[in-house]
Amino acid sequence: MTETRETTHFGEQTVALEDKQGLVNQVFHDVADRYDLMNDLMSGGVHRLWKDAMVADLAPPRSGSRPYRVLDMAGGTGDIAERIVNTSHGYAEVVVSDINADMLRVGAERAKRWRYPAQVSFVEANAEELPFEDASFDAYTIAFGIRNVPRIQKALDEAHRVLKRGGRILVLEFSQVDVPGFDAVYKAFSDRLIPPMGRVVTGDAQPYQYLVESIRKFPDPHRFSGMLGTAGFKRVKHTAFTGNIATLFSGWKL
Repeated sequence: MTETRETTHFGEQTVALEDKQGLVNQVFHDVADRYDLMNDLMSGGVHRLWKDAMVADLAPPRSGSRPYRVLDMAGGTGDIAERIVNTSHGYAEVVVSDINADMLRVGAERAKRWRYPAQVSFVEANAEELPFEDASFDAYTIAFGIRNVPRIQKALDEAHRVLKRGGRILVLEFSQVDVPGFDAVYKAFSDRLIPPMGRVVTGDAQPYQYLVESIRKFPDPHRFSGMLGTAGFKRVKHTAFTGNIATLFSGWKL
């Protein structure tokens, strides 16, 4: 009897579920050293404004009776973590976690030059099986990483588990443009310019072909909000940025 293997998508390809993580790891191994540069080129620098808005919405406190602990998942290069510790004036403690060692290497090297380097640590971990205790973080953030997780619902369940009661999740992710006319322009830009741009900057177009395709496979905002609810999060909401190129989701563990 032939065993049926569970499948998922890797961009436009259908792959065995257990194979996706390795394929994603290779993508980010290939682009780690130029990842943030490519984000600037791909978005015209607008991704920085979206990330600023995410951290402003988080509003990490600047003082308190105990440390404010944040888990920044898929945060390899550390740009979200740096924003959080700077906004909190060094009060917040951020654990940057990523399954990709190359992305963490880039982030850890950069953190040496940050204003509050002692407030950030780097831990290699799988979002689907976090090595952290229950109720150990005040906030969980993930920017442009959740769509690369093979089992998204399992990762959201883990996020809920490691958050304290009263803790918050913030997810920033690319979405489907829904502005008539702009959607066609954005699709043409994504298909025709981003992969060749990736070849020029990193020497390989394929990782950026995957990144473009993975955006289109990600659940729409209403469906993803439902997945947050299934994980146990309450007061879930989402906010569209720049014609819905990106969406910020938030929810609470109550």
